[in-house]
Amino acid sequence: MALNPKFAGQKLAAHVSPYTLHTLELYLDYVCPFSKKMFDTVYNSVFPIVKKKYPDKVQFIFRQQIQPWHPSSTLVHEAGAAVLKTNPDKFWDFSKALFVKQTEFFDVNVVNEPRNKTYERLAKLAGEAGVDEKKVYRLLEVPDKPDKDGNTNIGNGVTDDIKLMVKANRLTGVHVTPTVLFNGIVEGGISSSFSKDDWEQWLEKNVT
Repeated sequence: MALNPKFAGQKLAAHVSPYTLHTLELYLDYVCPFSKKMFDTVYNSVFPIVKKKYPDKVQFIFRQQIQPWHPSSTLVHEAGAAVLKTNPDKFWDFSKALFVKQTEFFDVNVVNEPRNKTYERLAKLAGEAGVDEKKVYRLLEVPDKPDKDGNTNIGNGVTDDIKLMVKANRLTGVHVTPTVLFNGIVEGGISSSFSKDDWEQWLEKNVT
């Protein structure tokens, strides 16, 4: 599936290439432990291999997959969307920082926290990743008063972007996280248990 230009920061490639690249789409949830495991392996171990061996052949796309049975999943992905709007080049750095502190946004750590307080913590994390904290929070904050037309269910500055992401993901039928698509087709052979060596063997077999 094509990548919406407004979400260009979700792409991770060694450099811009004039050629069509093999594309690995990673459907990940920020509060899924298995997504964290895959992200860490890909970002820290696999992408360096790609940069060295396949710089003109492979690119990654981070597909933000909200898992609604964890209410905080929406909030953390909204933060990712806010980073994409504010400083898309920092999206992967922010994602790394968020996965490091993943458990701080698990159910028991947000259940008694007001929504905007969770946004404050996420904006601070974005700031630590080199993104403007105040801009991120302004996009995330939900007003506590009706708008000029009296509407009280108005969302925030990234609601429309989240709708686009969810709509696109639903069209693929992805449910489980993590899920990997290779050139648009679900690659069931890749799992979160894949090690650096597993990835390297897979790349040697499938990237030509």
